Amino acid sequence: MKMLNLFIVSDSIGETGELVAKAAISQFRPGLQHTKFKRFTHIDSLDHIKEITELAKEQGAIILYTLVQTKMRQALIEYCNLYNLESVDLIGPVINLFEKELDEKPFEEPGLVRKLDEDYFKKIEAIEFAVKYDDGRDPRGLLQADIVLIGVSRTSKTPLSQYLANKRFKVANVPLVPEVEPPEQLFQVDPAKCVGLVITPEKLNSIRKERLKAIGLNDDASYAKIERINEEIDHFEKIAKKIGCIVIDVTNRAVEETANVVINHIQQK
Repeated sequence: MKMLNLFIVSDSIGETGELVAKAAISQFRPGLQHTKFKRFTHIDSLDHIKEITELAKEQGAIILYTLVQTKMRQALIEYCNLYNLESVDLIGPVINLFEKELDEKPFEEPGLVRKLDEDYFKKIEAIEFAVKYDDGRDPRGLLQADIVLIGVSRTSKTPLSQYLANKRFKVANVPLVPEVEPPEQLFQVDPAKCVGLVITPEKLNSIRKERLKAIGLNDDASYAKIERINEEIDHFEKIAKKIGCIVIDVTNRAVEETANVVINHIQQK
């Protein structure tokens, strides 16, 4: 079987071009065994294009390319015509079609798909982190977190953790209860990464009563009594002072507002 020599030319990492080439050659058994692949990645100058086409001429290679910049594609076509080389544009026709249909100019910025993928996976990783280390489940996560939230029950620690995770921050949160000593890892966290959430006793009393009703319990339980709430807030304030962290009053704030305060604080630090 004839040997194929394929040059994969890309302004990114060349993965798309090679995958397309392998999908096509797999239709010619045993094509892969008789095919040489050479990737030319991060091609960003006309000199590179000239050098690659000269080498392709010497080696009798076919060029498959994924170049998002019009000037680079045009240059490669001109050199291929000059050297009588076979080439296939794997992305240009699709970009041109979309440009026509959308009536928009493309960014022509290499590597955007990879950047988008990396951004997406960072977000998923942060969301999984927030779930795993929610409500003090595993204190080992505190030292891995970008942000650590502390507060008494019903101060929006969990929804705030998820909101921040969608902004790609790894967040762990710890509920503070007078009867339970905080994990030792909490006092090893950089105070600049730790954020305390506090709420007025009256507002918390109202929220907890509604919570008890929602789960079918009597709203006069100790959990919702002002005396108990004041005790918990006093305990929280002692811990926050010991850590030396910022404290945000979330009484009349939406989760989004609190998140903006937290993000600004973290970025300044």
